[in-house]
Amino acid sequence: MIKILVVDYHPIVRTGLELLFKTSPEIEVVGALGSGIEVFEFIRRHPVDIIISEIDLPELNGLTALRAIKKEHQDVKVIMFSSQPEEIYAISTIKAGAAGYLHKSASIDTIKEAIIKVNGGEIYLSEAMDKHLHFHDTKNKRNKLFKLLSTREVEVLKLLATGKKNKEIAQELDLNEKTVSTYKARLYKKLNVTNLVDLIHQAKHQEFT
Repeated sequence: MIKILVVDYHPIVRTGLELLFKTSPEIEVVGALGSGIEVFEFIRRHPVDIIISEIDLPELNGLTALRAIKKEHQDVKVIMFSSQPEEIYAISTIKAGAAGYLHKSASIDTIKEAIIKVNGGEIYLSEAMDKHLHFHDTKNKRNKLFKLLSTREVEVLKLLATGKKNKEIAQELDLNEKTVSTYKARLYKKLNVTNLVDLIHQAKHQEFT
C-alpha cells in the first residue's frame, strides 16, 4: 500500500484526494494537512511514502518545505500539485528535489499514474512537459528565459510579483536582505529588464501571481 500525505491549504482539495483513494487497494491517504509547517512533525511520527503538496502554502512556502523535507527524509518522495504554470514550475520543483509535478487540472487517472510512477522510483512530468523539455520549443522564447531561473530565483520573483519588499522576502525565505538583492539583480539580467516594474510585468505576464 502506497502511503500518501496531502498538503494543501484548500479543504476541498484535501477532502477530494482523501475520497478519491478511500477505496483504493494500492493507495492510502494517511494524512491531510493545511500548511507546510505541519509536515515535519507528521512525517516524524507516521510512515509516509509520497507527499502531494501545493506550492503556495501558508507559513512555509512549498518549495522551501520541499528542500527541508529532502534533507531530513531522503526516502520520502514529493509530488508538487499546483495550478501554477507547469512550464515554469515543473523544472524548478524537480531541481529542488521533487519527484514529480502535477497540474491541478490533471485527471484522476493521471494523478494515480503519477503516484505509481513516482513510487517506482521514476520522475513524473506530463507528456506535454516531457516533450517540451526534450524537443526545445522554439516558438516561445520568453518561456526559455524562465527555464534559466534557479529555484530560489523563481521563489524571489514570485514574491516580488505579489508586492513584497526585500525585507519581507528575506524573512519568508530565511535569507538576508543582501542575498535577496543579489537574486533580484540576477533576475534583472536573466530576464533582460532594468527595473522592478518591468520585472513584475514579466512575472505577471507569465502568470506568477
